[in-house]
Parts: sequence; structure tokens; C-alpha cells
Amino acid sequence: MLDTSVRLLRLLSLLQVRRDWSGADLASRLDVTTRTIRNDIERLRILGYEVSSSTGITGGYRLAPGTAMPPLLLDDDEAVAVAVGLRVAAGGTVTGLEETSLRALTKLERTLPARLRHRLDAFRAAVSAPGTMPTVDAEVLSTIAEACHSNLILRFTHRDAVRRTEPHRLVYTGRRWYLLAWDLDREDWRTFRADRITPLMPTGPRFTPREPPDDAARHVVRGTGSLAWAHPARVRLHAPVSAVQLPAAAGLLTEETDGTCIFETGAQSLSNLVGFLTSLNIDFEVLDPPELRDLLRELARRYTAAAG
Repeated sequence: MLDTSVRLLRLLSLLQVRRDWSGADLASRLDVTTRTIRNDIERLRILGYEVSSSTGITGGYRLAPGTAMPPLLLDDDEAVAVAVGLRVAAGGTVTGLEETSLRALTKLERTLPARLRHRLDAFRAAVSAPGTMPTVDAEVLSTIAEACHSNLILRFTHRDAVRRTEPHRLVYTGRRWYLLAWDLDREDWRTFRADRITPLMPTGPRFTPREPPDDAARHVVRGTGSLAWAHPARVRLHAPVSAVQLPAAAGLLTEETDGTCIFETGAQSLSNLVGFLTSLNIDFEVLDPPELRDLLRELARRYTAAAG
């Protein structure tokens, strides 16, 4: 009985890491006959796992979504990753998921072996304090995600205005959720903060997806990190992208071939922008705007005078 139980766990683990398996491949991996594999597949189905099968040259077994949530098998790294993700979700950028995430995290932590708990404790100590960023309702995110996935026209209110869009992608920058969509009335790509969106139901009809102007994440970061500010700026940082430690929402980094990178960023005031760029402790060159170069020259004059 113990051998059978261990074999079932190993079989389930294999089915979870690859989409399709032939009976012969599974039998070879587990050092049993294909008849034993068929019997074990039936045992998994009795336990609630939806395993589909097909015959023929390309036939085999596939673990499919079922009507219930059976136990999952996770390796060490997967278990720690899920636990850290749940802890971050409990910190709250999505309204209503905090309590659910904590319940799931509690269940997971009770089952973690001792060798993994110290790793999770290390991450727990590094988790930041809860912030004051606006949160997004889970139902709103779900509606937007479904419209993106199914290519459905999405109407919503945003800052008291009704927008008609072809939604393309949801993007999370580490601070906020954004929707990248084609605005049907303005006939252009637009980025919308998800916490300001109130979907108008129903969604639809379907549309044929357009080719976005850039990678979705890069497009959103370029808009939220530079163009959305009162004073957008482009500077050349004298360091490769790998040496620049910045939150994603700070702006967009583009690698150059000479060991430098272009940083597209912005701020509400030029003085705040100077302070931010100086805090990077990286030599930089201002490409735009000219007003930022003028301010730096004036500050350089003042600092030189102050230094005697």
C-alpha cells in the first residue's frame, strides 16, 4: 500500500509539470507497466483529479481542471514562492483579497516542512510595511482581465467620463494596476489606472485585437513614469541597466551599446527631478528638457559658491 501511495504522488507530480504524457513515458519514469499506469490514473480520478486520456499515436494523459480543488504537489521553491506571493497579496493592492490571502497562507505555513520555514521567515522580515496606495476591487480586475482575454469591448467610467475601449493588457508596476487599451473615441492607445475604473456592464461585442505600439509593460511604464508627469525628462545614465536599481514605476530604462542607458522619467517639479536624479549616485547627462539643464547650471553655480 505504501508503494502504491508513493507511486501515485510521483505520478501526480509528473502530470503537473508537463502538459501531455504518453502511457509509455509515464511507465518508464515510474518503472512500472502501462497497465499499472492505467490503474493509477483511475485511482487519481477517484481522488478528484480530472485526468483526460486519448488513444492513438498521439494519445496519452493530461491533467485537466476539475470541478473541485484537489491537493497540489509543490516542490520547495514553488512552496516558498507561493507563500511569499500570498504574503504580498495580504498587504493589499487588491481590495478583498487580504483576508483570503491570509487564510491560504496560514494553511500553507502549517504544512511547510521545517527546512522551508526559515526561508519564509527571512522573506517575512523583509516584507515592507503596508502603504497608502489605492487598492483595486477584485471584481473590477476580474472583469477587466476577462475582457482582455476574450477581446470584448469594455465600457467604463474613469474620472467621471465614460470611455469605450478595446482592452489589451492589465499591467502591475509594483505600485498600481493599469489597463492598456485602445480608446475608440480618441482613436489612440491610452493607459488607465484600474483603481479609477468602474466597468459598465455588459461587456462586448468582440473585436479584432490591434497590434500594440510597444511591449505592454514598457508602454505603461513609459506613460506612468515619464509622460504623465508635469515635467517629463530623458537622461543618459553612465551605467548599464543591470547596475541601476529602480522601482518599475520610476520610469523606463533602455540599454545602449556603450555601457550607458537612457532613462525616461519625470516629476511634478524640476527641483524634485534634480533631487531624484542626484539620489541615484550615478553620473548622468540631460537630453531633455532644456529647462532641466538650465536649472542644473544654476545649482552648480550656487554649490560652487557655497563651497568657497
